[in-house]
Amino acid sequence: MTRLFGTNGVRGVVNQDMNPDLALDLGRAIGTYYARRKEKPFIAMGTDARISNHMLKSACTSGLLSVGCNVEDLGILPTPALQYAVKEKDYDAGVIITASHNPPQFNGIKVVDLDGTELSKEQEEEIEDIYFSKSFRIVSWDKVGQLSAWDGAGELYIKGILSKVDTEAIRKANLHVVLDCGNGAGAVVTPELLRRLGCKLTEVNCELDGFFRGRPSEPVPENLGELMERVREVGADLGVAQDGDADRAIFIDEKGNYIFGDQSFSLLARYIIRGRKGIVVTPVSTSSSLEEVVTREGGKVIYTRVGSPIVARVMKEVKAVFGGEENGGLIFPEHQYCRDSAMTIAKMLELLAKEEKSLSELISELPRYELVKTKITCPNDRKEDVLRRIKDVVSSQQDVRKIDDTDGVKIYLEDGWVLVRPSGTEPIFRIFAESKDRGKAEELADSYKRLVEDMVSTS
Repeated sequence: MTRLFGTNGVRGVVNQDMNPDLALDLGRAIGTYYARRKEKPFIAMGTDARISNHMLKSACTSGLLSVGCNVEDLGILPTPALQYAVKEKDYDAGVIITASHNPPQFNGIKVVDLDGTELSKEQEEEIEDIYFSKSFRIVSWDKVGQLSAWDGAGELYIKGILSKVDTEAIRKANLHVVLDCGNGAGAVVTPELLRRLGCKLTEVNCELDGFFRGRPSEPVPENLGELMERVREVGADLGVAQDGDADRAIFIDEKGNYIFGDQSFSLLARYIIRGRKGIVVTPVSTSSSLEEVVTREGGKVIYTRVGSPIVARVMKEVKAVFGGEENGGLIFPEHQYCRDSAMTIAKMLELLAKEEKSLSELISELPRYELVKTKITCPNDRKEDVLRRIKDVVSSQQDVRKIDDTDGVKIYLEDGWVLVRPSGTEPIFRIFAESKDRGKAEELADSYKRLVEDMVSTS
């Protein structure tokens, strides 16, 4: 069956793939799906800051109303804030119009279930089946849904975070934070959260702007030059950047150095596991640094396929104390089962306040690994055959210690590992190679890229 949902909802270029007709029918499909559970579903609706949001929100809302759902508009807010509202209030589901870190010409529609978690693949497929078959619910004129609005979701979310961290310790530390919201939805709540935590705040790109004029929305090193410079300039304790819908956070140390997501993940995991031993859940693409740190502190790491909804569901199943991905998207189960940048920021501030060391000092205590990423094109219909042949080839190699097929093929070697993984949304293979030596990681990435290219060309 043709897929509509990708890794994080439905996305596309506005007025090309992502247009009002699609949003209308997707709203009808989502509403029909939830109407099979309940006669009058109550759906929360939110958006990020993109300029196409009003158009798509109106169309999607119309679709929901037309099949008998009541809809409450929560306005512009971070994705995790909408998820928290759905979890805490009496909504049956939530819909957020967002394309996360994608450029401004993109937009998307993301659905969350009544507990605030992202939908499972099976739920998405059921909605897709309704969408493509156009088997929408039809209601009489007097059963059409009603539209309301509520502006309290941001406050509810802030209070929820404050209740889960040591606010007294953070306030006593009097930390200076440079915050870069990237002109995204984080600007609605994160500055206020930091002020309530007693931080001295310097703001960068904290104005809503659907064109992302301040910087591109993805918080990668090449986009955060201004933030790194401001941290050095004002003598801040740290800097932090959010992506467009504020579910991921990336940190800058007091020297203006970029902290990669796997490093902040490992640092927070060490802090959390020291406090309460338990399980940490993460995809197979995450750095070995995490497992080394967690194991050393008496915890255990469980690996999953790539994707935050998968991580969250496994966390619930195994009652994990922490989880997340190497891209800065971390999940705190005591708060909610989804990636949450504001909660990540608050927890990092608590860590800094209690450890009484600088961020650079704390990062220097972690094991160092070098991770290299690359990709190659492969038609979707050849991926399965290519993966099978790669597994056959590497299983006979003497330097291979272990093979893991949780998601693609992960090859453990004496001096590192390589992951060859088919993208779920693009006709490509992604290749991750890690070693303690940068040159070795690059060598592994190049070697396996050539192997995959050879397999693709002969499949």
